[in-house]
Amino acid sequence: MHKLESIVDKIRQDFDTRSAARDKALTQARQLTRSCSLAIRAVHRDDTDEMKEHLAEAHKLAKALTVDLQDHPELFHAGYTQDALKEYVEANVTCALIQNQPLQTPEELGVVNSTYLKGLSEVVGELRRRILDILRHGYSEEAERLLGYMDEIYTVLVTIDYPDAITYGLRRQTDIARNIIEKTRGDITFSLRGEHLEQAIERLSAQLNGEQAESQEEAGD
Repeated sequence: MHKLESIVDKIRQDFDTRSAARDKALTQARQLTRSCSLAIRAVHRDDTDEMKEHLAEAHKLAKALTVDLQDHPELFHAGYTQDALKEYVEANVTCALIQNQPLQTPEELGVVNSTYLKGLSEVVGELRRRILDILRHGYSEEAERLLGYMDEIYTVLVTIDYPDAITYGLRRQTDIARNIIEKTRGDITFSLRGEHLEQAIERLSAQLNGEQAESQEEAGD
């Protein structure tokens, strides 16, 4: 049994190493998710400097998380790790689209393809949030621009027709994105019609005031 003790000692050392790597990865994943959330909040507030600061921090955390788990692929592909990297994709794409900047590729962000697409699908919700903020002040062509991006994202995602074992639930996220887009299109249409109605009322009011002024002039003569 002397050999068995040696075998178990090696197994214990391996488990200790993996456990320490897992604990570190969990901490990094939480920090990454927080930085991404703060970057998105900053871009919605049009605070570009703060947005860049949080994106830079997120980039460092994402890279460290990936490098630290190179020897632990089972941890890298774990749910909490990929969820954090999905948030990283969402933050980068959301900030780029709102600021009308080029998108980064999965390779540039250092994420696997399925995680990139899932992050892309969740950008739709953030663009809706941005559009609703815009519509609070009335219809704007900026809202139409962002809706166009939402449509482009859905058009691409709906073509990714592969099993969930490969895409990890992308189909469900695509269905959610479609519903969000339809609601947003309705909101923009309602806002546009409201603006048209307001303009029509203003024109009618000006016309009536003009006619009233003419009548008063004629009565004075």
